[in-house]
Amino acid sequence: MNKLSLTALVRQHLGRAREASSGRSAETVHGGHERRLRQTLIALRAGSRLDDHENPGEATLHVLHGRVRLVAGGDSWDGIAGDLLVIPDAVHSLDATEDSAVLLTVVKTLQA
Repeated sequence: MNKLSLTALVRQHLGRAREASSGRSAETVHGGHERRLRQTLIALRAGSRLDDHENPGEATLHVLHGRVRLVAGGDSWDGIAGDLLVIPDAVHSLDATEDSAVLLTVVKTLQA
């Protein structure tokens, strides 16, 4: 069994994101390239964004801190701490309207 403090990781990565020129900091906390399930903590400084990208499989975004906006085409969803957003199977982006941290959970689609 492995145990992590998401609260401590949020604090650590928000500090890094505030200092980074990109306004971002991230760490895979479970899984990885060799696994189908992957969970990544992503911290974004207010005003930062993850540009348009494809959805690699089924995915959710758990907002741990702050306020974010998930945008896919003409649709958008706002999330605050405690919200769980289901990421659509479409090109999407993520904007931080406040200093924010999210837990991205992805189950990668098997390639045929």
